[in-house]
Amino acid sequence: MAERVLIAAAHADDEALGCGGTIARHVARGDEVYAVFLADGVSSRPQALADDRRKRQLAAGKAQEILGIRQSWSLGFPDNRLDSLPLLEVVQPLENILGEVAPQRVYTHHHGDLNIDHQVTHRAVLTACRPLPSSPIRAIYGFEVLSATEWNTPDVAPFLPTVFVDVSDFVETKLQALAAYGDEMRESPHSRSMANVRHQLAYRGHSVGLAFAEAFSLIRWIEK
Repeated sequence: MAERVLIAAAHADDEALGCGGTIARHVARGDEVYAVFLADGVSSRPQALADDRRKRQLAAGKAQEILGIRQSWSLGFPDNRLDSLPLLEVVQPLENILGEVAPQRVYTHHHGDLNIDHQVTHRAVLTACRPLPSSPIRAIYGFEVLSATEWNTPDVAPFLPTVFVDVSDFVETKLQALAAYGDEMRESPHSRSMANVRHQLAYRGHSVGLAFAEAFSLIRWIEK
């Protein structure tokens, strides 16, 4: 039975980095995948231009087309400043989108990432996804993002994966989506390089007997 899936990410490119292969896998099996991005992703950068936001949006559109995301929303909050906003201002638009999509599965950031926008996104998603009797959400997963998850203080809140998704058939799709975000990727040996993305997929896969996998922390699972 087809499912509705929502990816709730701080920035456009986090969806491809964190769960691009899993998105493509969902789409291939007939699920409807939607995405919401909270922050604009560029306004915190020195000498950021108005055109930079438009370029990021165009890249996001191309990446989402490659992955097969049906529809996305960009809330346009200021980059790396989500902690300056009252949490309610972040939660309310998320609640509206959750009401429109009515997803069964939600993917979002690991709560221990170095990036403050990732942390606030996690908290806002968990608040908006409160397990009320009327909620259709059955599962919530936390994903890792290279150069954010592994860069935080190790003993603060380490990423401890408990779910591994076989993405062996979707590695190239993930890499193509990341290529659309060319300005956000870096040359090897940077953590957020194409080479390291492939290494990470192989490492996560090999750790559980698969060729390639994406890893997640299980935040909530409701069995009905």
